[in-house]
Amino acid sequence: MRAVRTHTGRRRWMLATAAVLASSVALAGCSGGDNSTSAAKKTSINYALPANFTPNWILPIGTSAHLNTNNVSIAESLWEPLIEYDGSTGKMEWNKKGSIATAANFASDGKSVTITLGKRSWSDGKPITSRDVEFWYNIITANKKQWANYNAGKAPDNWTKFSTIDAHHFKLTFDKKYNDQWMLANELSMIVPLPQHAWDKTSSSAKVSNADRTTAGAQKVWKFLLGQAKKISSYASNPLWNVVSGPYKVKTFSTSGKVDLTANTKYDGGEKAGIKTVHLLSFTTADAEKNALRSGGVDYGYIGPGDLDQKASFTAKGYKVKPWSGWAITYMPYNFNNPQLGAVFKQLYARQAVQMSINQPQLTKVIFNGTAVPTYGPIPQAEESDFVSKVQQNNPYPFSTSKAAKLLTSHGWTKKDGVMTCTDAGTGSSQCGAGIDKGTKFEMHVLSQSGSSVTTNMMSAIKSSLSKTGIGFNIKSAPVNSVLSQTPQCTKKQSICKWQLSFFGTAGSWYFPAYATGDSLFQTGGGSNFGNYSNPKVDKLINNSTTSSSASVMKKYSAALAKDLPVVWLPEPDYQVSVMKKGLTGFSQDPLANFHPAQWKWSK
Repeated sequence: MRAVRTHTGRRRWMLATAAVLASSVALAGCSGGDNSTSAAKKTSINYALPANFTPNWILPIGTSAHLNTNNVSIAESLWEPLIEYDGSTGKMEWNKKGSIATAANFASDGKSVTITLGKRSWSDGKPITSRDVEFWYNIITANKKQWANYNAGKAPDNWTKFSTIDAHHFKLTFDKKYNDQWMLANELSMIVPLPQHAWDKTSSSAKVSNADRTTAGAQKVWKFLLGQAKKISSYASNPLWNVVSGPYKVKTFSTSGKVDLTANTKYDGGEKAGIKTVHLLSFTTADAEKNALRSGGVDYGYIGPGDLDQKASFTAKGYKVKPWSGWAITYMPYNFNNPQLGAVFKQLYARQAVQMSINQPQLTKVIFNGTAVPTYGPIPQAEESDFVSKVQQNNPYPFSTSKAAKLLTSHGWTKKDGVMTCTDAGTGSSQCGAGIDKGTKFEMHVLSQSGSSVTTNMMSAIKSSLSKTGIGFNIKSAPVNSVLSQTPQCTKKQSICKWQLSFFGTAGSWYFPAYATGDSLFQTGGGSNFGNYSNPKVDKLINNSTTSSSASVMKKYSAALAKDLPVVWLPEPDYQVSVMKKGLTGFSQDPLANFHPAQWKWSK
């Protein structure tokens, strides 16, 4: 899943998979927009949202039921974040043009930061001040468990005090020293200044007050804002949503998925809208979107990896075709608590045998038509990064089913009827290992998301290569929501713990924030550590990655997990294969999977 500024939880997968999942659905329609063909005269753009996606949230505080990439990208076009991270320039960095803050000065002891705000105004002319940041802070602190970004022990738990210095400066104090880069990119980037002078009220008829400065009051304000945000049909008319800081305002926002953004004429930031009107088009299927591309009704859209052989037909119609890579990893988590195979999964040699049986380069070439990159560890490899270790880059477990089979037979397994079976139980160096009974078959079951021919073909290829090693691989498919609900964190005695492997990564399993730490995914007890992987040495490395400023920390973490295999690493597919009209500029693609309409322009 992909959902920006949702640095924890499964909400990261839903959106990214939507476009690919829809590729196998029957033809259907879309909401319309401006079909003008003259780039020089255009003041609008038709942008295709992923198939089956209907925008349904405007409040720039996400809840788990509503948060995903496109909702967030829309909200950030209306309310700029305190600190915006953007990788579209080719480097993952703070985009100060699209941010309210202009500077962040960390104390020498690393336990606090002082933020400077730009001298900016809301669309109604009122100044943006530290009070607007405090308003966000109070709302989040009082309602943190309803905030989609919340992960116990992280923001706002590790922010112990908010101090206003003056109208354009405030200070945040932390509970301990943190890595400045991690704090900036993964926590401070989640803050969105909100118009306190317009939103600090407990009902539509109530007057604006300082209700947020008490816990009870902040909870009432949150309840009011939440209720208003659920009224999608009133987004364009509700005066709350008309007070913005970003380059755009809402013109139309319908429950059917039609969203039109219009330039905020009062915007005084660094990313003034280059195109007056943005039509966000919602499609029911990828085929419908592709037909709209062919007819010229879409200026920026997408095709599937299997459609790359049709690239010439799109370039002939005046389009450019370019894959959009992501800051993500793809994997299948093992369930280390599974009562049948959990003990097997806990043996490193067994995980090595599985990983050596998967030919990632071949999958990338044949299944993904070159629109994916192999993943050999916990750090994204589609983009250049200072975080990836040489161990991860060089693949510590190259494909070899013969070596994988030998690894198993040297640890007490014998191939019977084509499947490796434990014939020498015990804890000796040449035996199967602790908890593995004699007669145990190395036959795995995976619950994989349905609806994608790419995923179906990849799973079939993996099944074939694992069988050569002697490892069984039984595939069951279900919609992605069902996969996620049926493969949760669990204890061995729970009935839900029968799952063994889970796959939800048709378009990437996990999209990271700018600093690709693994506290949610691979730390013991992490909120998205679904298979209950646990390694004290890795825990220490992850803790160091959030607290130490040493450049070597992330590489040590990268190397450790590339070797220890907490999951089955799989090819990371591109976010999408983009198709855009020639003459459209400013469309460098953000690996964080955000879109930035203020950066778009039509060349003259």
